[in-house]
Amino acid sequence: MLRQSSSLLFLPIALLLAAAPVAAQRPDSSAVSLDALFAGDYVPERFGPTRWLDDSTYTTLELEADGITTSLVRYDAASGRRSVLVPGQRLMAKGAKGPLDVEEYSWSPDHRMLLVFTNSRRVWRQNTRGDFWVYDLDRNSLRKLGGDAPPSSLMFAKFSPDSRRVAYVREHDLYVERLSDGAITRLTKDGSVTIINGTFDWVYEEELNDRDGFRWSPDGAHIAFWQLDASGVRDYRLIDDTDSLYSFVKPVQYPKAGTTNSAARIGVVSASGGPTKWLEIDGDPRQQYLATMEWAASPNEVAIQRLNRLQNKLDVLLGDIRTGKVKTVITERDSAWVDVVHDLRWLDGGKRFTWVSERDGWRHLYVIMRDGSSTRLVTPGPYDLTNPNSAFGDPFVEGTDERGGWIYFNASPDNPTQLYLYRTRLDSAGTAERVTPKSEAGTHTYDIAPGAQWAFHTFSNTETPPVTELVHLPDHRVVRTVVSNKALRARVAALHRRPMEFFKVDGGNGLELDAWLMTPPDFDPSRRYPLLIYVYGEPAGQTVRDEWDIDGTYFWHLMLTQRGYLVASVDNEGTPSPRGRTWRKSIYRQIGSLATQQQAAGARAIAKRSYVDSTRIGVWGWSGGGSMTLNLLFRSPDLYRMGMAVAPVSDLRYYDTIYQERYMGLPQENGDDYRRGSPITYAANLKGDLLLVHGSGDDNVHFQNSEALINALVAANKPFTMMDYPNRSHCICEGPNTTRHLFELLTRYLGEHLGAPERKEPQATKAADASK
Repeated sequence: MLRQSSSLLFLPIALLLAAAPVAAQRPDSSAVSLDALFAGDYVPERFGPTRWLDDSTYTTLELEADGITTSLVRYDAASGRRSVLVPGQRLMAKGAKGPLDVEEYSWSPDHRMLLVFTNSRRVWRQNTRGDFWVYDLDRNSLRKLGGDAPPSSLMFAKFSPDSRRVAYVREHDLYVERLSDGAITRLTKDGSVTIINGTFDWVYEEELNDRDGFRWSPDGAHIAFWQLDASGVRDYRLIDDTDSLYSFVKPVQYPKAGTTNSAARIGVVSASGGPTKWLEIDGDPRQQYLATMEWAASPNEVAIQRLNRLQNKLDVLLGDIRTGKVKTVITERDSAWVDVVHDLRWLDGGKRFTWVSERDGWRHLYVIMRDGSSTRLVTPGPYDLTNPNSAFGDPFVEGTDERGGWIYFNASPDNPTQLYLYRTRLDSAGTAERVTPKSEAGTHTYDIAPGAQWAFHTFSNTETPPVTELVHLPDHRVVRTVVSNKALRARVAALHRRPMEFFKVDGGNGLELDAWLMTPPDFDPSRRYPLLIYVYGEPAGQTVRDEWDIDGTYFWHLMLTQRGYLVASVDNEGTPSPRGRTWRKSIYRQIGSLATQQQAAGARAIAKRSYVDSTRIGVWGWSGGGSMTLNLLFRSPDLYRMGMAVAPVSDLRYYDTIYQERYMGLPQENGDDYRRGSPITYAANLKGDLLLVHGSGDDNVHFQNSEALINALVAANKPFTMMDYPNRSHCICEGPNTTRHLFELLTRYLGEHLGAPERKEPQATKAADASK
């Protein structure tokens, strides 16, 4: 999506900040120290990775006394009783100098074997390829999966339901390995660069959050999987000029808006090998998306969500693996677009399932009969189920207590910048009740155990680093704190800072937009300060959230306030705020247009405050925020003095099919909308100072965008500043010192082109001047 991916967006604070000062730094701990930032002093502690074994026990990774070795530990939730299941020293391969570096792990269904993921490598945007090892608790044995497979070549390994086998993907083919003797069965044999079995191409992974492309059947007899045929998709060629004596090409299968997509189909194969049974899904496979697939609480049927090319129609299909026949259960339609549902949960042994829909104008939870014959609204009322990271596939539904008749979900009816846990009856009796205590305003996230009696609860807000507790549900009784972030809290408490102000701002036509403002620690309302506005504005995320350091920019922004700047952010319509369908879908066919108007209106409203120097307003953003920065500079040239656009889309036609067509339709049909929304259309209007930053190896927002914009600016004879980071991807984070260099550049450019804050003269000086 037109945003840094979830793993790259939230960059560690230690990587972020940089520095040519525009005012003297404080010499003590009250000032943001660049050395401390890059040393990781402001990085929160994390818990886990943690796995619930059952309704009341969990495992987690913990450092041993030596501070190096990591062991896998089991806890009883109620009593806190601790036992070491797998000492770190047992995860030692023969001849290795130390234990495996456990990046992820999972348990076999019988809890007697541990699957460890390590030595990972990036595939597209995330590290999904690596080595998998199985540790047998009974035999105290450790062995690597894959036979003679090269290092870091396996993907998505997972146990069979009987705990006796593991299936995985290797080089676009599916394999099953028997754990008793290491025998390997190859299930597919046609995998290649263009025939992709059990995983996905670039655009499915990026825009539909599809990576793991196969599923064991509940009885372990079959495996259902996606196959993509990418032979019709054109390659975008990234040019590598620096890694060898001569440049070479890195092709990426990337379907740009309006071009040919991969053809997707779903097949089922015996876990013992044999022919694949392909489901008979009608329609042109290149003009639709098979967005999700799971077994439908049955060893004989799979449930599939199918989107049409325009993504305004979504079908839930049930496919019979014995006959290959497919039937439609329900269909969702929208005049704009329909979102894929990541919250489909089966109830009553498969008789019913949960569903999330905006059909009544709000995002609500429904329970639907398996055959689609009846639908019941479970969460009525003028509010949305919400999750700020839903664009990355995070669920709205957090847990199900089917025995007690409850379902737990995320919502914030009264404040769209916050997040709380609610529960309601599955039979729709009564009203939803808030589970999160009312005393803690901010953002609350949960990892709920099966049965919904226990949960890990994490709370934070803009002033409070995250705290993770084990709580009992539904009373929310705190059993123990597992991560206090006490040291970070102390360091933050010592910083010279003021609370972030949340408020509403006029976005034009009476529309109120959510906004926040950070002010200097020694703020004086009689002075006038330069203002930097941080923008995103796309449908993939909010910037105005009451949560701790949501995108890794807080400490940089805090540093700027300590140097005398105001920093603000505004969320326009179209962002995934829980303000109803109309709010979110109003942006349809207006990407780059409606949001630009509202962002400019919001900036003008903030600039009316007496302490804002309206002649010195700057704007910056990354990815979609970089595009917004360009649009604001070009379309409101008298408002913004300067802007810094990082990895922007300059022409909407250059971005991918699934994302851009979802919000804009096809460029062949809506060409004028694409032109109106593209910053490059207005490049000749530039008046202020522009810093354009891009990584030449960006496989998401191609360097082509900046090169095309450079041509347009040159043609219009407009001066600007450009920084190219060779071979860096969309995160601009590869290579030593890259991120620090980038933020030093941004800091320096800001000081040079927005100007140092004015200094307030002492009253004695003013009096002396007046007497002359």
